[in-house]
Amino acid sequence: MNRGRFRTPAPEIRRASTVLFDSVADLRDTLEAMHAGDRTMSVYGLLGTPTTLALEKILLAGEGGDGVAFSPTGMSAITTAFFAAAKSGDHVLVTDSVYSPARRLCEQLLRPLGIDVEFYDPLIGEGIASLIRPATSLIWLESPGTHTFEIQDVPAIVAAARAADHAIVTAFDNTWGSPGVFLPFEHGIDISVVALTKYWGGHSDLLMGATFAAGDLVPRVRAASELLGMSANGEDAFLVVRGSRTAAMRIRASEAGALDLARRLEDHPRAGRVLHPALPSHPGHALWKRDFHGSSGLFAFELLGPDGAPADAELVEAFTDRLLAGGHFGLGYSWGGYESLVMPHSMSRSARDVRPWMGGELIRLHIGMEPVDELWADLEAAFAAPK
Repeated sequence: MNRGRFRTPAPEIRRASTVLFDSVADLRDTLEAMHAGDRTMSVYGLLGTPTTLALEKILLAGEGGDGVAFSPTGMSAITTAFFAAAKSGDHVLVTDSVYSPARRLCEQLLRPLGIDVEFYDPLIGEGIASLIRPATSLIWLESPGTHTFEIQDVPAIVAAARAADHAIVTAFDNTWGSPGVFLPFEHGIDISVVALTKYWGGHSDLLMGATFAAGDLVPRVRAASELLGMSANGEDAFLVVRGSRTAAMRIRASEAGALDLARRLEDHPRAGRVLHPALPSHPGHALWKRDFHGSSGLFAFELLGPDGAPADAELVEAFTDRLLAGGHFGLGYSWGGYESLVMPHSMSRSARDVRPWMGGELIRLHIGMEPVDELWADLEAAFAAPK
């Protein structure tokens, strides 16, 4: 028995900017240990604290990879990945169903910095080999794709990158599939980006991102993170540690609820295409079944008007407002928390350059912890009136 010892399951929160040392020799020894790869050492809060170290161990065990760098948001984690893998004069291939802010990063920052960004059809598979140039340094993947939920043939794209006559980094936005739904490093991905804001945090009360890397990409990712000034504060790191204890159970609960509702929507006359990769009707279902270990709580469906034609923006707005009136869905960006959310989307950009969206307005749903029958009752009421 350890009398007087105060122990808790959770790590303590360490807030830090300045780190103090007993002597110049102590500082020098710490720097040398850090350069040798000792992650327990830090000379400044930006470079890590005991709280972020505790989180690092948990995340690497869940996501895979050999190292991770933290960022204050998921978008900043994406930025870290791009700057770790590409430089001026390079050519990068980015899936055309990419997260919208990442598209803006490519168009408004990377291109002006001299990086040649080319958007490719997310369903290109092994055909991506035809787009690789001598200057190609990065292929960016996201599966399922934002809004339209295309499933990419990740192994085929990775194989094409590895077959090139020069090194090409493959990076993957795994926010939809983390934790545990998709394991990028098992499929040969070099860098994985996750918005910890979503399921890892799980309660819609924090912002944080993580950029994971394998092998030789680890120092490049950490160097880019440090140069960009990326870090995570102690309070948010602690909240992600706390959220990690139940993340697997919560994402499975969201998965079950979302799949139940997606199946019901398939049978509803006012719902057109239901974009959920776990449904056999989804065009990418076979790839999903081959590569994924389940699904999450986020999917979309096409709203139809009373005449059976794709709904316009006015009908989508009216439907959304009626759904909110039921009291179980909130209207808000982000997702991955305990609450269910709805967000209408006008499809003006996904796959716009190569394979335009040939459908109507979409309703994106995130299914949280509420009873599924109560959520369905709200959906039915939103469909029902007015005609």
